[in-house]
Amino acid sequence: MNKEQVLNLLGLCQRARKLVSGEMFSLEKIKSKEAKLVFLASDAGVNTQKRVRDKSSFYEIPLIDDLSTDDLSKAIGKNNRKVIAIIDKGFAEKMKM
Repeated sequence: MNKEQVLNLLGLCQRARKLVSGEMFSLEKIKSKEAKLVFLASDAGVNTQKRVRDKSSFYEIPLIDDLSTDDLSKAIGKNNRKVIAIIDKGFAEKMKM
């Protein structure tokens, strides 16, 4: 699946309310194992990257980190989003392809 298709699916997922954005909310969903897939901005800060990578790895949640903050923010229509957690299995499976 190419970058444009993933970004379009992120927008659809946002409209369906099947994602949470922001580091704090995403980490909560990761810890509760509600998150099925996590997006981490490639230009996120070092501490944010470490926290999100460590939690995703520990709880065995797939992580995609090749999109920028601008890409993620524009896709979901919110400003300055560095971390997004997908909480729907169907959307997550589609985006992992």
